[in-house]
Amino acid sequence: MSNNFKIRLNTAGVRELLKSAEAQGICMEYAQQVQRAAGEHFVAEKRNYPKRSGAAVRPDDVEGHYSNLKHNTLVKALQSAKGGGK
Repeated sequence: MSNNFKIRLNTAGVRELLKSAEAQGICMEYAQQVQRAAGEHFVAEKRNYPKRSGAAVRPDDVEGHYSNLKHNTLVKALQSAKGGGK
């Protein structure tokens, strides 16, 4: 049995999938989990990139900014949302 086969992706279809509302929804769900784990001084927001959808979590105020600098709040929240929190 030969393992010599090639897969050719339909790049337009993949791009359409990455920019779809479903992909945006999945990104926002994950970003909201991270935001909840980070606390009240952080906000989740949609991001639209040329070739894909996305989401980001950022400090919403000065307290969040300095909390993140001092305690790595977003890194810990990201680990927590992934299920690897300590």
